[in-house]
Parts: sequence; C-alpha cells; structure tokens
Amino acid sequence: MSKNLVIVESPAKAKTIEGYLGKDFIVRSSFGHVRDLAKKNAIDIENGFNPNYEVSPDKKQIVAELKKLAKAAEIVWLATDEDREGEAISWHLKETLKLKDEETRRITFNEITKKAILKAITNYRTVNQKLVDAQQARRILDRIVGFELSPVLWRKVRPSLSAGRVQSVAVKLIVEREKEIQAHESSSFFRTSGIFKVKNGKIKGEISGSFENKEDVEAFLNSCIEANFKVQDLQKKPATKKPSAPFTTSTLQQEASLKLGFSVSRTMSVAQRLYESGHITYMRTDSVNLSETARNGAKEAIILKYGDAYSNPQQYRTKSSGAQEAHEAIRPTDFSVATVQMENDENKLYELIWKRAISSQMSDAKLERTTVKIGANGVEKSFTCKGEVIVFDGFLSVYIESKLSETEEEGTQGLLPKVEIGEAAERIEINANERFSRPPARYVEASLVKKLEELGIGRPSTYAPTISTVQKRGYVEKKIKDGKERHYLSMLLKDKEIETLTKSEITGREKNKLSPTDIGVVVTEFLQKNFEDIMDYQFTAIIENQFDEIAKGGLEWKKMLDSFYNPFHSGVENTIENSERATGERHLGNHPKSGRKIITRIGKFGPMVQIGDEKEDGEKAEFASLLSSQSIASITLEEALELFKLPRILGQHEGKDLKVNIGRFGPYVQIDRTFASIPKEIDPMEIDFDKALELYLEKLKQSEANKIKSFAEEPDLFVLNGKYGPYIKKGKSNYKIPKGTVAEDLELKDCLEIIENQPKKTRGKRKTAK
Repeated sequence: MSKNLVIVESPAKAKTIEGYLGKDFIVRSSFGHVRDLAKKNAIDIENGFNPNYEVSPDKKQIVAELKKLAKAAEIVWLATDEDREGEAISWHLKETLKLKDEETRRITFNEITKKAILKAITNYRTVNQKLVDAQQARRILDRIVGFELSPVLWRKVRPSLSAGRVQSVAVKLIVEREKEIQAHESSSFFRTSGIFKVKNGKIKGEISGSFENKEDVEAFLNSCIEANFKVQDLQKKPATKKPSAPFTTSTLQQEASLKLGFSVSRTMSVAQRLYESGHITYMRTDSVNLSETARNGAKEAIILKYGDAYSNPQQYRTKSSGAQEAHEAIRPTDFSVATVQMENDENKLYELIWKRAISSQMSDAKLERTTVKIGANGVEKSFTCKGEVIVFDGFLSVYIESKLSETEEEGTQGLLPKVEIGEAAERIEINANERFSRPPARYVEASLVKKLEELGIGRPSTYAPTISTVQKRGYVEKKIKDGKERHYLSMLLKDKEIETLTKSEITGREKNKLSPTDIGVVVTEFLQKNFEDIMDYQFTAIIENQFDEIAKGGLEWKKMLDSFYNPFHSGVENTIENSERATGERHLGNHPKSGRKIITRIGKFGPMVQIGDEKEDGEKAEFASLLSSQSIASITLEEALELFKLPRILGQHEGKDLKVNIGRFGPYVQIDRTFASIPKEIDPMEIDFDKALELYLEKLKQSEANKIKSFAEEPDLFVLNGKYGPYIKKGKSNYKIPKGTVAEDLELKDCLEIIENQPKKTRGKRKTAK
C-alpha cells in the first residue's frame, strides 16, 4: 500500500495527478460529496441548528474503499476544489473517514499542472473551518427555506410544488420582466438615412433622433428636394480601445452564450472538462486577478507571437468586495497554447478563454475616428456619417487574425471616402422607415446571470444549478416563438419624387428566451405577498454577504441562522393560518348559451379553464386544460370555448375511434388505451387524421419494442423496458423489479408475487426541518 493517499473530487483528475506525484502516492476520487443532510431529522433547530449528516447510499462503497486506503496510508491529502464547496467536501471526508489531524493535510491548486501540484504538496494546510461553516450555513439555511416553504405551497397553491431561496428570487426577476413586457404599449417613429455622392465616392449618413409621424417626415423630405447638400463639418479624433478583463465564471457564461450559443450549464460542463484536462485554471471564480506567473507567461507568448509593442502586462482588480471563490480569473495554464485538441465544444470554449486572457495583457488598440456632417440650407436636420481606422491594432490583432467578426472587440466601421469641408454632396436617395418602440427584452440565461450578479444574488457556483432548477420545476420555460408579420411605412426620396410604400417584416421571433409559466407567476405572486423578505433582492444579497462574513470569520454561523430563522418561521406559521389559496383565477365572461361563468385558473394538473361552479349553480363544472401556447393571463373567452370542443374524433382506424384531447401532460391522440403525445409544434385543434394516425402507429411500434414479456392469462400485465430500466405494468399501475432480478426470466407468478410484495406508498404530513 502507498504511504500517501490523495483524495480529489473527480475521477478525471485522479490519473493525471497520480502521474505527476509518482509511486509513493495513490490518488482516488470521492466523486463529489460523500455525505449530505439526512432526508429526515436533518437539522436540530432547537439545539443550535445542529446538522445531521449521513453518507449518501450511492457513496457507501466509495467511503468503504477510501477508509481502507486511508487506514493503510501514513498521510491523507485532501485535494478537493479550492472554493467553499470543495473545502466542505474535504471536511466531510475528514469526519467520515475519521482522519486524525496529524495524518491529514489539505492542499489546493488552481490548475492541474505538474508545477502546480508539486507546489501544493509543499504548501499544505489544515481544513479551513470558516469556509466550511459558510458552506454549512448556506446548505442548512436553504434546506430550511425549502423544507418549510414547500408545504405552504402544497396547501395554498398546488401539490408537489417547491420553493428555494435563490431560485424563487430568480423566477421573480423573470416574472417582473414579463409584466413589463405585457404593460408595454408600442409607439411608432421614423428613422431616416441618406446616401450621398462626394468627389471620392459614396457616403451614408443618418439623422440623429427620429420623426414622430408621417407628416413630419414628408415635410422634411420635401425640404430636401431642391436642397444643395454639402459637407458642413469634418472631425478626426484619436481614440483608444482597451481590452476586457479576463473571464470570471459569470462573464464566461455570458460570452459563451453570446458567441457560442452555449447554455450556462453546458458552459460549466465544458469548462470542467478543460480544467480536469489541465488546460485552464479553476472555472468557479469571481476574481479577475492573474498571478505573476500567469502575467509573465502571457508576456512571453505575446512577445514571441506579436512583438514587444503588443505587450502591456497589467493587473485587473475585482470590483466585488465579496469576491472569494478562487484566487485567479479563468485563464489557460499555458499561454503559448492557442488551441487544444479535444471535442468541438472544448476547442471552441478554450479558444474563447485563451483570447480573452491573452488580450487582457496586450496593448490598447489605437484608432482614428472620423465624423462627417452633411447638410443644406433650409433643411432642418443634418446627416452624420461615422467611420474609424485602426492605426495600431494592439490587442485587436488576436481577434482580427482569426476573423471572428462577431467578437465584441471588433465592430469597427468601414473607411469613409476622403472629403473636405464645403465640398458638394449630391443626394442619391433619402429613406425614412417606420420603427416601433420595443418592450424590455426577455432574459436569456446569460443576461439572467448578469442580473443576479449585479444584485449580489448567488455566487459563481450557484448560477448554473439555479437556472437549471427553475426550469426543471416548471416555473420557467424556454419558448420558441415564430414571430408575427407587421406592416410598416417606408418613404423614399429619389430624384424629386417621394414614394410611400407599405412593407412588412416579421417581429417578435424568439429562441431560448426565458418566460415564466402560469404556475411560476402564481407562486411568485403568492410568495411576494406572504414572504416579502425572502423575495426581496436586497435581503437576498445581505444573506449572501453574511455567508461571506462567516467565511472571513467575522460572523458566527449559528447566530446568523438563528437571526434568520425566527422571523421566517413565524411568517410560515402565519401564512398557513391566515392566507388565502392562490390560483391566479381570472374571470373570462359567461357561456354564450348556458350563461354559466367561465374562469381560468391553476388546477390540480396545471392551467385550465372551468365552466360553471357546482356550489354556485348546482350543476357539475366542466374543465379543459390549456394548450402549452396559452396562458391564464392572456387567454380570451373565444379561445377558452374552443378548448371544450375536445375531445375531437377524427375518424376510425380498424373500427375504433381516433381521438384528439388534452390531458395532464399535454395534447395527445388516442385509440382505446394507447396514447401518443402530440408534438409542441402541432396544434391539437388543427391536426388531421393522417398525422394523428402516424403518431398513434409510431407509439404502437415504440411500445412493442419496449415490451419484454406479456402473458395471455393476464392481458393487462406486461414486463416493459422504461426510461430507468425494466419494470412491471399492470393496468394503470407500475411496479419496481427488485435489484438483481433478470426481467427476461420473470414468469407470471413471479410478477404477481412482486406486485403483492411491493412496498405500500405512504403519504403522511411532512415534518418540520428539525
């Protein structure tokens, strides 16, 4: 057995690090956290918020192996990540493996290179209890919030809902943005541009500001018909363009979304693989700092590739006072390596990181900006033409040579023809197009991360899981909108005639924008009304700052939890006792024939329309689920009535009705007890017989492929292959197959025995967090 056991978080790191350390070291992975708060009785609130941790079932074998290796080793090196989460993993390992202080050493490294690993071995320390306490405080507080708020939502909104401290605030941002969009009233105006012929070519300019209406545009264009335009002013000014700071977690997520189209979670997964392969430094950081070693490495690479004039070593300072996750920005481990040979995603993200980091250590670009004004006597407004010339490319050379025209550092306008003040500018044409004011844009993942960071909500390690969680919980969704046709006026002055045309454009097209669902809106409004503090951006940021204070040793973690819990718990009890149910109910009108009231609201299985109320009119109410494209906030009475035309019978197949309907999980086609989902892009109100039959036959084919066994004696009993492995289905009920049982070998008596012995599901009241 080896004298030294090194424990890292991820197996991908283990082999690389073992190669660096040699035969006296054995490196193993804990595969992340080995233990977490217990499912039941997790926190003893009455006794100082003492946590009850237990080893996760899937980690018992790993813990057993690590215990055996630790017992045989002289020194155990805890080499988990250098942020709070990594510190907590090391502490949990120390506690779980019962390691003694004298035989335990904590090491961290910002990159997986031989130099960094060997340096870490000579700079070991003990586990930082302050960082551990900050992580424990976050974990416990978030468990308390989720554990106590979720049952409130079950009782007051709908079963199976959940709430979270950071997630609920993130949803609130999206809901508030949606309300701003709905409240926006579009107004029109006209943007005007002109093309002119000068001595050395053509030049295009725009009028600053806009015209409010068609009449003003016509008056302006008429004043231009006989006008003699000339160059009224010419200005040339030197300008400087500075490089951006190296990436932090959030700026990398934003840039990868903008340039590569990556989601936040995809960016983090790809960055993790680059880090574990030794290509970049640790990817969870809110620091823009670069180490002296990194700055020197960048300087060497820049001088070698571009020359002395391009090198400008500089240190960037992190603006956030709470920056704490890691000590350096995200950068390449070797600046001389401009590309890596991995998968496509990794190659693209590495190139983005390399360019941003190396350009941050390069000289400013020197530009010459030219502004030309063209106007005429008797013409109210003048046209401004702008252009710029790169005098010295500096850091832009990194981007220009790769021809990435979409990078933020580019975008320099083209050269303007040489002109002189007073020279004639012959009008070729002047064009005025009607434009419309826009509502605020919906968030995409990257802009939501930026907003959360601005407000001080969450930290680098929380952005990706937060955004994934709110989508998984069904509070937020990414909708693809095709857009609608819109008409606009276009007025063109050419020669001496003004031509007015009505043109069309597609507006409102969206992809990957975050929209709140109906349940997301109702839950947000309920929480905002009853838990103002939890939903307050400033309060949430204060909590984050308190975690930072705990990490620095300025605040005792249990005192912080105590000051939070008492008012919060009182609010929970008060809300359960006194608040009304929240359904988002909206009255649409009355049924045109029966006169019964029609409302839309959140029901047990989601947004729905209801006709009548048995308590009010003595008749049984009718219900219909909303389509995925509809919302309780905007559905009209006419659209609601259309839903009650379902189920639609489209025809017959083999003597059986082929129906279309909407259920709990969305629209579907059905024959007998076989159901096939209708894809989102197909309207269930318009689907025809042929398409519906195609979906049904495809479902039959898929079901047959998933069938492992069937039994003639029990025609409604099957052994099937499911998403999570084989299972038994009898009627509408599903049953787990015991571990170690081969599904293909099951006989009917075996299946019936498994069904008989299946543990009964219990649905008791959820207990408090303690």
